[in-house]
Amino acid sequence: MSLQFINAEKRIHDSVVFPAFDLSIEPGKLVAVYSSVNVREQLIELLLEKSKLSNGEIRIGESGISENKSKIGFYFLHDGLYERLSVEEMIQFTKRLYLSNKPIGEVIQTVQLDSKRRVKIKHLSYSERKRVQLACSLMQNAAIHIFEEPDQNLDLESKRILLSVLQRLKQEGRSAFILTGNMESAVTAADHIFRLDENGLHTVQIEADEESNREIENSSPVAESISPVRFEKIPTKVNEKIVLFEPPEIDYIESNEGQSFLHIKGESFPSPSTLNELEARLLPFGFFRCHRSYIVNLQKVREVITWTRNSYSLVLDNSEKSTIPLSKTKMVELKEMLGL
Repeated sequence: MSLQFINAEKRIHDSVVFPAFDLSIEPGKLVAVYSSVNVREQLIELLLEKSKLSNGEIRIGESGISENKSKIGFYFLHDGLYERLSVEEMIQFTKRLYLSNKPIGEVIQTVQLDSKRRVKIKHLSYSERKRVQLACSLMQNAAIHIFEEPDQNLDLESKRILLSVLQRLKQEGRSAFILTGNMESAVTAADHIFRLDENGLHTVQIEADEESNREIENSSPVAESISPVRFEKIPTKVNEKIVLFEPPEIDYIESNEGQSFLHIKGESFPSPSTLNELEARLLPFGFFRCHRSYIVNLQKVREVITWTRNSYSLVLDNSEKSTIPLSKTKMVELKEMLGL
């Protein structure tokens, strides 16, 4: 059973939360949407039917949400567990609530809490509580699982268990719709990743194995006869996967101890290229080397601040209002570029 967003648009008063988009989460698919907190909250409100779309519809299979509420399971950021119950009692309560036929012992074993089954929820660590929540989510026996920031602040073992559960859902033909503001989480957990913001829904392109791509290129018998293609996207590496970004998405680039980092919507992504290489590639897109350790997207600059005669900063027009240094010599260049 699929979860479909059809021409889905949400506005609050005169503000656009997200413009109309189409997305289908098919059975056996792990799909992540990378977005702001506001977008995630609105999507969850819509899926809970606490809010309505401004335009479009959300369908589960061939019907609306109301007719198929039992087909959706939720894993919220806040666990909502009853602290006076033990692990086993909490899972038993959920089993009865959802009339589930899943064996309690099997679910407890899946989240690896056998040794904690009689421990009260209030005595568990944060990550152990999230494992109980995961077990309760499995007890819902849903066809479509909605995850809100599922790995936020988890320890390594709990994150490994979560990823294992996601793969199990996939193998069982169930789907997972993951809502997160962390690109690393999206890339790690999902097979298909999208970004949803005020500009709409966009696919985040990833490549799972850089070496295999190289082998394909090198083995091509016509590779030498093909004219070079201008590749404009900038690659970064996240958990052994290559994530590609359009130049306009980048706010600025910083070099720290020999490693270049792309800063995009408040997140930092390591780049395999040096700052000099990135400067050359991004020059045609309006990027400026404002400091020996920084390259800035001039389209994102809101103002130039003069601190002293020799000290300047650039303030960006992003949600973080990022401030980055501007060297004295680069200030002269910038003035010339602006005709000042």
